[in-house]
Amino acid sequence: MKVNGKHYTSVWMEGATVYMIDQNLLPFEFRIYKAENYEDVCHAITSMITRGAGSIGAAAAFGMAQAFMQAPHSRSRDWVEQAYQKLNATRPTARDLFAATERVFHAGMKSVQHAIEEAFLIHREYIEAGEQIATLGNSLIRNGFKIETHCNAGWLGLVDWGSALAPIYKAMQFGKNIFVWVDETRPRGQGARLTAWELQQERVPHKIIPDNAGAYLMSRNMVDIIFVGADRIARNGDTANKIGTLEKAIAAKVYGIPFYVCAPSSTFDLNAPNGKFIPIEERPQEEVLYQTGQDEFGCLHKILVCSPKSEALNPAFDVTPAQYITGIITEKGIIRPTEEDIAGMRPL
Repeated sequence: MKVNGKHYTSVWMEGATVYMIDQNLLPFEFRIYKAENYEDVCHAITSMITRGAGSIGAAAAFGMAQAFMQAPHSRSRDWVEQAYQKLNATRPTARDLFAATERVFHAGMKSVQHAIEEAFLIHREYIEAGEQIATLGNSLIRNGFKIETHCNAGWLGLVDWGSALAPIYKAMQFGKNIFVWVDETRPRGQGARLTAWELQQERVPHKIIPDNAGAYLMSRNMVDIIFVGADRIARNGDTANKIGTLEKAIAAKVYGIPFYVCAPSSTFDLNAPNGKFIPIEERPQEEVLYQTGQDEFGCLHKILVCSPKSEALNPAFDVTPAQYITGIITEKGIIRPTEEDIAGMRPL
């Protein structure tokens, strides 16, 4: 997608350096983070400089390739195995991370060049998957639709095009008159900060809403369809996504609103029978207690916004049971959230 008229992907590699859009600074500042080695990539993933399942997967793939490229000859096997373990330890929930490092690790066992080629292939696959999800999702959008999203599942989170936002971008290309309700997505505000910024760049009409306003809008017939992303999808269709997704799915079920999960096939974890087997990351309580914003002079400040002596619980994801999901939009088709259809990736 484009930023100020120039095309970017959320993460890319040139030579032995991995480049990423620093998502922690958006929407106030657009800056590129340079990862000179796999440990820099680990830092970027852990600190959420790059985030979103697909972008994490692409970054980890390039980081794994860096490890092969930079491994000392005397102990290359130990070096890359250590890199593999460190990359996999950065974040526990996003399935794409583990799928990407595993592919590049096994390719690198053949040669360094194979590792590099596999990493670039993964990067390209995310772009192609995003555009295919865009096309399929657009078929569900009618002119005049009001769409709700949660968190950021745009191109920042999936290299290019995105997952949940991809159908919206395609609908705009087709000239459809649409409007997007953007959940703010506490505590880090990925909706208010990232999704809103993306939609603004693409001139998509939208408004930011509090996380707890979704059910109210649905009850007033102000939402026609909901698109969300996914960090891991179990074999039975249970889906882990940013905390707060479950509440939207339950409300959508009550009010009869189609609720679609958008994700590439790499997000499926067939080794997880159901959502109970998906690990849920718990992030630092400071993300809840503090917020970062810009003052009237353009300076960023981190301030305490909660009762000073209170502690916080910060689960990063929740699991939406398959029964609340209308369908899953993948690059292979729109499928029902059932074990049989997921195993065969059979489109509706």
